[in-house]
Amino acid sequence: MTKSMQVNDAGLWVKEFIEGFVASGENSLKNESNDPAWGKPLIGFSRGDDPIYTQMKEDIGSFFLTPPEIFAKTFPSITVRPDELTVISWILPQAETTKRDHRKETTLPSERWARARKYGEEFNAKLRKQLVEMLVEAGYEAVAPIDSPFWTQKMSERYGLSSTWSERHAAFASGLGTFGLCDGLITPVGKAMRCGSVVAHIQIPPSQRPYKDHQDYCLFFAKGICGKCADRCPAGAISREKGHDKEKCRAYVSGLTKEYVLSHFGFESYACGFCQVGVPCESGIPVKV
Repeated sequence: MTKSMQVNDAGLWVKEFIEGFVASGENSLKNESNDPAWGKPLIGFSRGDDPIYTQMKEDIGSFFLTPPEIFAKTFPSITVRPDELTVISWILPQAETTKRDHRKETTLPSERWARARKYGEEFNAKLRKQLVEMLVEAGYEAVAPIDSPFWTQKMSERYGLSSTWSERHAAFASGLGTFGLCDGLITPVGKAMRCGSVVAHIQIPPSQRPYKDHQDYCLFFAKGICGKCADRCPAGAISREKGHDKEKCRAYVSGLTKEYVLSHFGFESYACGFCQVGVPCESGIPVKV
């Protein structure tokens, strides 16, 4: 594909590339049976000038980068209008066998879940890199914000530890899901997933956002019921009263689970994700919007 393609063709071209890469042998837990880490992806698009990104910046903090800002920092010699940019976002759902194994655990991660966190995320990084390379080779400047030197973590006055770009927020803007009590993104294929995004100088029609609020898909916020993710959290980092405590979560994940994965499974990683399985939003949207 080249810059002469129609915008609808561009969207299909990108979708086919992502789906094809996920269907390849690169998608692996790297276990004895070489099982895939991820199921069929969901893909969405949002425009660089979508006001939702400015709203995010105002809400999270001035350090948060909008699509035009991350693009301008990456390509300072190129002048583009915000509406000429597209955020390409995708969801990688956990494999059913991984969810099944992890659902049985209560305090420390299953091996499949830990492998998905390490090797599955390494695959996600390859997907970001390969998509950027494909776009650039076809004449479209592109950047994966989370892999950019301009990505960093900052302290938000309102939300504590945050970052200059969020894969989940890009997915929310691109019509792929809304947030739950634990801060996880609830998508049509559930909350047990990883996500990724690329900002590109390409025009693709934006995906519809089939929700009005950023918490529409969560049973707790929509109907005042559930809170199962709080019950599942072994760190006590989620409560119905205060939501997600990032510091408690971070301490548990980077401490106990990291040591456990190395001593029991023989590779360095960390993993938790108990709030993503054994809950109504594990594999779908529990709320009808």
